[in-house]
Amino acid sequence: MSEPTFSRTRLDAVLFDLDGVVTRTAQVHATAWKAMFDAYLRERPPREGEDHSPFDAQRDYRRYVDGRPRVKGVKHFLAARGIDLPTGAPTDPPERETLWGLGNRKNQGFRAALAEQGVERYDCAVDLLRRLREQGFRTAVVTASKNCDLILEQAGLNDLFDARVDGVEAARLELAGKPDPDTFLEAAARLHCEPARTAVLEDAVAGVRAGRRGSFGLVVGVDRGGQGDALAEAGADRVVTDLCAVAVTGEAVEPPPPLTDPAPLLRRLSERRPALFLDYDGTLTPIVERPEDAFLAPVMRKALRAAAEVMPVAIISGRDLDDVQGLVDLSEVTYAGSHGFDIRGPDIALEQPDGVDALDDLARAAEALEARLGDVPGAQVERKRFAVAVHYRRVPDELVGQVEEAVAAVADRSKRLRRTGGKKIHELRPDIDWDKGRAVTWLLGELGLDDPDVLPIYVGDDETDEDAFRALAERGGIGILVADTEQRSTAAWRVADPDAVRALLEALTRAESDAR
Repeated sequence: MSEPTFSRTRLDAVLFDLDGVVTRTAQVHATAWKAMFDAYLRERPPREGEDHSPFDAQRDYRRYVDGRPRVKGVKHFLAARGIDLPTGAPTDPPERETLWGLGNRKNQGFRAALAEQGVERYDCAVDLLRRLREQGFRTAVVTASKNCDLILEQAGLNDLFDARVDGVEAARLELAGKPDPDTFLEAAARLHCEPARTAVLEDAVAGVRAGRRGSFGLVVGVDRGGQGDALAEAGADRVVTDLCAVAVTGEAVEPPPPLTDPAPLLRRLSERRPALFLDYDGTLTPIVERPEDAFLAPVMRKALRAAAEVMPVAIISGRDLDDVQGLVDLSEVTYAGSHGFDIRGPDIALEQPDGVDALDDLARAAEALEARLGDVPGAQVERKRFAVAVHYRRVPDELVGQVEEAVAAVADRSKRLRRTGGKKIHELRPDIDWDKGRAVTWLLGELGLDDPDVLPIYVGDDETDEDAFRALAERGGIGILVADTEQRSTAAWRVADPDAVRALLEALTRAESDAR
């Protein structure tokens, strides 16, 4: 499934589950459930037909308690073990052998662990919340937890939600818990939004089912560890592992039409001259398992050289400047490395001063990530001058969550850095307002191309290229997405692969040569 895009033309609000989506409290919950159930099963005298084997903090947590009201979770797990207890009352003390009593015992352990360990946040979820609110989306938290207020306060997240419907509110209003959609519908009502124009983000199967049963406009499953297939089967429209890769826009975002014939683009150039900007990986070369193996084919270098003889050409890459310049090896081309933090070309140079200030932080982050991920098979930490990239394309699916947790933990301690993402990659970059879009805009000005008779064209394949697509769209330029399947983008057109990019380069070069 492609990464989702939250567009204001389709959606007005987004509802977030708490544990496992916004905060890293799911493991604290699972540990508290295990401690409570294991102790209870040890204390309970064996009876025929009962299973007293320990609670599995992964399988049993997901199957019986994740996303459900506390008492319902106790009931479901015990029923699976052949144990039937009276419901009791909410005021039952933790030592009382009722569903409420055991639920309160678990909560006692959870709050004690929370006080000792604190609350960790998923940085990409927090970043997504902020991006959504900047674009005018309303946001709410919907959780079965009765500790929502405590968790939000400890995590410093109170100001990111316009409404909350938690376990306390659900009980007060007698709302059915997930997988019933009642709590989600109540949150949408509090935001004054129709369900059809509201999205749901959930990491639990029960929550995804609730979103689907409520007929919400978009249901996104957040896979924090091998749950992707189950979330999709439960009805998720999209399943993601990295919320940093989720796009947010105030504009309509639909799959761009394929550009199978260059004629429509050439017609746009009938009275304008082109300025060409291209990404490297996935655009000029195919995506490969290891980034160091992405060599430029001789036929592509020939096409680039010919294009650079008749029009301005710049390569805007996430790679280090020296790296991408060495791979392309053409003196006629301008290069921007590290997403534009470092730019070099004939009679032009830029090195972001704020990026230089963050170099020590990047070095420390790279060392920390090497230490944390050294034993994770397939994980590759790449130290760039203005970024630290963690590639996880070759990491087993069940360990992808471990990689994200390591990156998030290092990012939490790196105040000058921010976390971003792309295709099978996490990155830490200097926390300044600079991206490929701003780099392209700067280059247009510095190269004397910020003129009505210039048609800037940007070709790229990754989420980071969307910044450039948007920047050019605002000034009458053209974005071209490189993708072999339909996916939503702010680009104007789509071509299938690097071979199609080369054919497009050759067509542009012929047309510009003929026009001279």
